[in-house]
Amino acid sequence: MKAFISVDLEGMPYIVTRGHLDIKGALYEEARKIATKITLVVADELHKNGFEEVLVADSHGPMVNIHVEDLPEYVEIVRGFPRPLSMVAGVEECNAAVFLGYHAKFGTAKSSFDHTYSGGSIRKVEVNGVEASEFLLNAYVAGEFKVPVIMVAGEAQLIKDDVEKWAPWAETVTLKNSLSRVAAKSPSITKLDKELRKAAKKSALKFKPKTAKLLVAKKPVNMRVTFLASHFADAAELLPTVKRVDGLTIEYTVQSMSEAYKTFELLALAASGINALLTQM
Repeated sequence: MKAFISVDLEGMPYIVTRGHLDIKGALYEEARKIATKITLVVADELHKNGFEEVLVADSHGPMVNIHVEDLPEYVEIVRGFPRPLSMVAGVEECNAAVFLGYHAKFGTAKSSFDHTYSGGSIRKVEVNGVEASEFLLNAYVAGEFKVPVIMVAGEAQLIKDDVEKWAPWAETVTLKNSLSRVAAKSPSITKLDKELRKAAKKSALKFKPKTAKLLVAKKPVNMRVTFLASHFADAAELLPTVKRVDGLTIEYTVQSMSEAYKTFELLALAASGINALLTQM
């Protein structure tokens, strides 16, 4: 069997400042070490308990965060951005999925670096009328490929608001309890090591191919995206399949979740391009 691990940074323990998250940040190297440590602990335990291979999707920012020199032989890694299916690139070739370092959606109170996919441009994403976090978006894509999410480790509010609601069967580990958007309390790495290994082992042992529960979006898939500024919606509206709802909001309907996700990824990229252009003017 093959496990898929998607790794974000904002929900990792000890990550509390912008300097942790940017490739030029003063504390970015510390964040890389933390994310790599957490990922390798989970990969090791999955490997010991039935998963012969592990595919890691490096999924924060430029998506080159994990220290590749530390990867064991049984691990492959997807790096770089943009890429098809972004944070879940490669999930279709795996049997089960694990999300690490995940965080709550935009607008969540007292939640570490709350945002939904693009903190600089996107306020809200709705899938078939349900406001989605990155966890739910990615779980829907995995579910479409018949890949269940069996474990999630991240920020406490995400686990409470989304994981327990939408995937109560998944094993969870709280990596941090936020005190504000930029402050959090986390256990020691020694304690987290034990909790992560326990959850990974439990999720691996109870995983049953073909009978594991899936999160699947109803088709056709309606996506509604609310931006932070109207010029992002102006750009999104140029896509013929997109309908303008109001000054900040667009929507589109497609036949699959993977198609919906790819279109959303394109709109986020367009918004980033607009940001770059306006900065230069």
